Amino acid sequence: MNDLLTILGPTACGKTTFAAQLAYEMEGEIISADSRQVYRGMDIGTGKDLADYHVKDKDIPYHLIDIAEAGTRYNVYEWQRDFLNAYSDITKRGKTPILCGGTGMYIESVIKGYEFDGRKFPPFNSLIIGLKIDRDLRRDKISQRLRARLDEGMVEEVKGLIDKGVSTERLIRYGLEYKYVTLYLLGQLPYDEMVSLLEIAIHQFAKRQMTWFRGMEERRGIQIHWLSVEMPMEERIEQVKELWKKQIA
Repeated sequence: MNDLLTILGPTACGKTTFAAQLAYEMEGEIISADSRQVYRGMDIGTGKDLADYHVKDKDIPYHLIDIAEAGTRYNVYEWQRDFLNAYSDITKRGKTPILCGGTGMYIESVIKGYEFDGRKFPPFNSLIIGLKIDRDLRRDKISQRLRARLDEGMVEEVKGLIDKGVSTERLIRYGLEYKYVTLYLLGQLPYDEMVSLLEIAIHQFAKRQMTWFRGMEERRGIQIHWLSVEMPMEERIEQVKELWKKQIA
């Protein structure tokens, strides 16, 4: 079996920061499981937060970010292929592969071994760590993060993509930030309404993520070890390290 450490959870729970800290402690590299972070130029809206991959004196290597052109189509079949290449590269160098993200279908395609066009995906024996966050705290973090991203230039980012020739139809299909900001830029939504509707959409998205993760546990028999984000980082890291030792023993 191919051993894998997976970090999942709803948006705004701090997955990337936690995964990067783990990678620092465990000689690991991160494989992103985010369906939109694959696109170049879609940085603020997808929350790439690349600064999080610098921990203390070290840059943590990451994979499957910025691998496709914005405006193109990229699906779970292609992601599986790219995941396998990244996993092979990481393990050949003796590093710990850490899958991190909130796109449940991408994560489950590895854990359950989705099959496309007769291609059998190899089984992965994954220790899955879920970050549990209080609903009210999650809502506050989502609201704060949205305003921060707007201040960082999210509207300008989307305008830049349009100016480069990315179709507004495709941006709307990418959903959430790209959908609502594009509608604003097209004059179909006033600014304040755009922000309000986008905030509601992100909250709904977080609920859908948790529904998917519960389905993984309750209906599809996938064990997730949940750790509270209110637990000190050091304690969470030690718990994961102990679980990982058992995993690879």
